[in-house]
Amino acid sequence: MLDHRGHPRGRRFRGRDARTGAAVVSAPPATGPLLPPAIEISGLCTQFDDLVVHRDIDLDIEAGQMLGLVGGSGSGKTTLLREIVGLLAPSSGTVRLFGQSVLDTDPERRRALRRRFGMLFQQGALFSALSVFDNIAFPLRELRTLDEGMVADLVFLKLAMVELEARHARLMPAELSGGMVKRVALARALSLEPELLVLDEPTAGLDPDRSESFVKLLRMLQRELGFTVVMVTHDPETLAGLATRLAVLADQRIVACGTAAEVAAVDHPFIRNFFGSGRAAAAIGYGGS
Repeated sequence: MLDHRGHPRGRRFRGRDARTGAAVVSAPPATGPLLPPAIEISGLCTQFDDLVVHRDIDLDIEAGQMLGLVGGSGSGKTTLLREIVGLLAPSSGTVRLFGQSVLDTDPERRRALRRRFGMLFQQGALFSALSVFDNIAFPLRELRTLDEGMVADLVFLKLAMVELEARHARLMPAELSGGMVKRVALARALSLEPELLVLDEPTAGLDPDRSESFVKLLRMLQRELGFTVVMVTHDPETLAGLATRLAVLADQRIVACGTAAEVAAVDHPFIRNFFGSGRAAAAIGYGGS
């Protein structure tokens, strides 16, 4: 079993040049202190009245990794995602992104930190009254530093990145198929060139063919851009296609963390049930690469 705090630091995606579009990637120095993990969770506890959701969770996610978070219904997976991006404060413990607390009390530092990650919600969460163009442009316009010409250039760049055509920019969300909604939502999540992408059930609601196509797109973009991924999914094929590591949330804690094969070997009731299914067993055969 791999120590979830012992993985070597990898290359770190630092963003893109706003004018050339070139990826800016840096690696840790050969000597001196290592950079902090992309995500560092320490002693996290979550409790709502008498309901304990998380108890003393420790988890590091290194830059460039793709971590799949799995667990049973009600295990607190989505709650943990919300705590990772600062939408919910834990009862105790800390969550740090790139070495900085997600609950930093300085509003400017928190705003700057939020620009370093993007989130893809389960159903896309597009603004129904805005066109595809305006949905993708929304985070860019919030910066208040780009003129409309630059915003338009970036919107069409993001559409191309998710394999949609420029003509789709004028469509409204109600005119999109389920697969197109996911792609537009992904384009919006990537609009600020994030170093971290948070995915909540990224293939939920898609048929097998569209799900496979979307997983391939995510994998291609991650390899090209180098961003870190943390995702919640119950789908074994999505895990196999994307995740380089798995973390299993059960009994209010992380009960296993490692590659799919390593986690599947852990003797725990949820793990036996999840990985004992035919779909999961088949997926593990080609997953984690």
